[in-house]
Amino acid sequence: MTQSENSPSATTESTTQQSQMTPREIVHALDQYIVGQADAKRAVAIALRNRWRRMQLDDELRPEVTPKNILMIGPTGVGKTEIARRLAKLAGAPFVKVEATKFTEVGYVGRDVESIIRDLVEMAMKMVREDAKKAMQHKAEEAAEERVLDALLPPARGSEYDSGRNRDSSTRQTFRKQLREGKLDDREIDIELTPASQGMDFQAPPGMEEMTSQLQNMFSSFGKQKSESRRITVAEALRLVRDEEAAKLVSEEEIKQRAIEAVEQNGIVFVDEIDKVAKRAESGSGGDVSREGVQRDLLPLIEGSTVSTKHGMVRTDHILFIASGAFHLSKPSDLIPELQGRLPIRVELSALSPNEFKRILTEPSASLTRQYEALLATENLSISFTDDGIERIAQTAWQVNEGTENIGARRLHTMMERLLEKALYEGSDMQSPLVIDASYVDEQLGELAKDEDLSRYIL
Repeated sequence: MTQSENSPSATTESTTQQSQMTPREIVHALDQYIVGQADAKRAVAIALRNRWRRMQLDDELRPEVTPKNILMIGPTGVGKTEIARRLAKLAGAPFVKVEATKFTEVGYVGRDVESIIRDLVEMAMKMVREDAKKAMQHKAEEAAEERVLDALLPPARGSEYDSGRNRDSSTRQTFRKQLREGKLDDREIDIELTPASQGMDFQAPPGMEEMTSQLQNMFSSFGKQKSESRRITVAEALRLVRDEEAAKLVSEEEIKQRAIEAVEQNGIVFVDEIDKVAKRAESGSGGDVSREGVQRDLLPLIEGSTVSTKHGMVRTDHILFIASGAFHLSKPSDLIPELQGRLPIRVELSALSPNEFKRILTEPSASLTRQYEALLATENLSISFTDDGIERIAQTAWQVNEGTENIGARRLHTMMERLLEKALYEGSDMQSPLVIDASYVDEQLGELAKDEDLSRYIL
């Protein structure tokens, strides 16, 4: 087995292809899921492309080029989180979304900001391990097939087992053909399996990750168990043995190294509700100390520091941070100056117009209308949306947002549930196709949309 076959790095070709996308291609890919917000898409596309550009630099200049972190400003429900999430998926990068309000200043009870990086490393470990197992899947399936065939065709008692001769025997080849065709799936066999490790899992206190890791290793070594014989179906045996063989082929130490490298070079952290930890000009000084403390704790992470995790030390210099907030009660200038300076790219996302609501209902590849059509198709109920029906839904959603609290595109989820409540409840009994036109929307939502008090509670 060559190094390139067994290395998780061999699984990163698709990620490399994605990271070579030009800004225009990245924006086009984001357009399939997110309507409008061109400025925000351009900003994140440039940030992602700059990562690829940085990797092309020589070793002397590359460490000096740091990512330009982004601050997204805009009301709720306009696509801030979705842009960051889709960007991470496009890049194949480790990604975590956190709320700034969940963290407390060091010394207070609660989560400290370094747990963001620890969560990012765990996400990267999971991604790299899955990629490595996929790369090894073919070899694992071959090994699993041989072990299951050994269980199906045990050597005669008193005879010596010859794996080479046995593997080429006509009986074994017949069984192999039946196994691949699924004809033996329901047959029960006795097979040796190694039980999953039952090591203890600890939640590490801040600053004690190394000690916790050593304790985990110590307890897991006590809990190592020998293989045991189990009687299961062939189909289940193939699945369990394949997973076991894949785990054997993957180097855990190499996965750790690759995960830490992925975090340091490609990690993306989305910090939501950053405006909630900003000092408000009109407020008293009660909660400002704690809020400012969280901002100051975020500074070294965003600027670049070393964080200790149970898998090793992680440098945060080249992790891309995207912060976002509605800034209804505060302004970006209310953040401490040092944090403002570390979020140099400011992007304002606009509130959604009726036309954008209409596009949200029709343009994305997994739009709400397509989702509901597919859901009700499982009940053999055909539903369709007419152009005037979609336009009326969009207009009503915008109207309710303007008259009550503006929650952006999330208003459509509430309205669609209300609009299709009868079909969702009686779908299994309905026979005739359902057409959602403007009159149907008015019938279901008209009175609620007109009555502002009802809208506040129901829509």
